[in-house]
Amino acid sequence: MFWQQFWQQLVNGVTLGSTYALIALGYTMVYGIIQLINFAHGEVYMIGAFTGLIMVTVYKVNFMVAILAAMLVCIPLAILIERVAYRPLRRSTRLAPLISALGVSIFLQTLITLIKGGPNPLAFPQVIQDTVYVLGPVRFSTVQVLILVMASLLMVFLQFTVKYTRIGKAMRATSEDYETASLMGINVNRVVSFTFAVGAALAGAGGVLVGMYFNSIHPFMGVSVGLKSFCAAVVGGIGSIPGAMLGGIFLGIAEVMGVAAGFDTYKEAIAFGFLILVLLFKPTGLLGLPIQRKV
Repeated sequence: MFWQQFWQQLVNGVTLGSTYALIALGYTMVYGIIQLINFAHGEVYMIGAFTGLIMVTVYKVNFMVAILAAMLVCIPLAILIERVAYRPLRRSTRLAPLISALGVSIFLQTLITLIKGGPNPLAFPQVIQDTVYVLGPVRFSTVQVLILVMASLLMVFLQFTVKYTRIGKAMRATSEDYETASLMGINVNRVVSFTFAVGAALAGAGGVLVGMYFNSIHPFMGVSVGLKSFCAAVVGGIGSIPGAMLGGIFLGIAEVMGVAAGFDTYKEAIAFGFLILVLLFKPTGLLGLPIQRKV
């Protein structure tokens, strides 16, 4: 009985952790390039979820089109945020862009609340036939399979882009030394915009997948998930793409196991407790390096 519950909660934890990992990648890539903690990233994820909801309820499209639309809406939004709120402050103190990020986060929460007419949650309709499969002691649904497959494909695509493409090489060079990359002819502004765009696309897809999984979205959903995903990025080693993936999945498993053990009241505290424990014993995170090789 114990092992049956263990494997079941492990599958649930990996599913939840995959969504955290998608959002954590945005935090870690932006930090890796310009050492900025983009606290508005959670709100980009929230807007992706609302875009998916509009697409499936108003335009009656299937979930794949909804995910694509969410990604396409989040990309220009993230680029606009970077151009307006962060780029003018790039050479200022480190506190200024951090405060700007918090301001953008609150602005987007308020804007969506006003447009929606209140903070109450909205139901996300069931967009696929959610069949339950049984494999040994584990039961899993179609939505869980979809989340795992989509998250895995997007993370593999990101790894391929960063390691083997021209823009990926420019990202790695910029993360190593911002000024030197610029002197060597790399268009740093274009690299930063591309980084925000990729992170936003992953967050937008994550927003739709989470809406499908929990069947509920609201204007403040980005706060809690954003903070947990930021914790996942730090736990994995902020600036490290594999670390963000690992941190997200670890955090999802820890949260689900904690709830299954009867600590559901402290569900929100598990992420931060896990973060404190990791930082106490390994301040650079699980895959972080003392000499930062960030992207």
